[in-house]
Amino acid sequence: MQNVADDLLTIVQQAIPLLLAVSAEQASYKPSSEKWSKKEILGHLIDSACNNQQKFVRTMAQEHLDFVGYKQNFWVSAQQYNKAEWNSLVTFWKEYNHHIAHIIAFVDPGVLSHTISIEGTGPFTLEFIMKDYVEHLKHHLKQILPEGDWKSGFINVYNA
Repeated sequence: MQNVADDLLTIVQQAIPLLLAVSAEQASYKPSSEKWSKKEILGHLIDSACNNQQKFVRTMAQEHLDFVGYKQNFWVSAQQYNKAEWNSLVTFWKEYNHHIAHIIAFVDPGVLSHTISIEGTGPFTLEFIMKDYVEHLKHHLKQILPEGDWKSGFINVYNA
């Protein structure tokens, strides 16, 4: 799983300067009352890291885990990400993903076949949810950083 961890770290490293280049005004802008701002999307990615850390470690500990999902919109709203300082969110997201990459890099290969069900969906293997975490992160980074803002290396990692 080292390759998955390395991909995650590369994506985060390349995204940081692009995220920090987003102005406070751009980060707070909501396209509509139903859509998330860039701050809220990044906040959702922080929530995803938090929930996936739990999924990863708990699934490592047993052959099968039944996990309760979370209400994404409620989490974003309750934490008032749109009122948070953009650079602080970016830094927290970066550091949390460094830890997630550490977990992925050092997972015991013997537990990758352990499974998790999430609110009646699944079962999914630990290996699948770790890889899917990175895909989910990419999906939402594409919403925050328009294609024109990507550097060539970022595009290559993104489309891999």
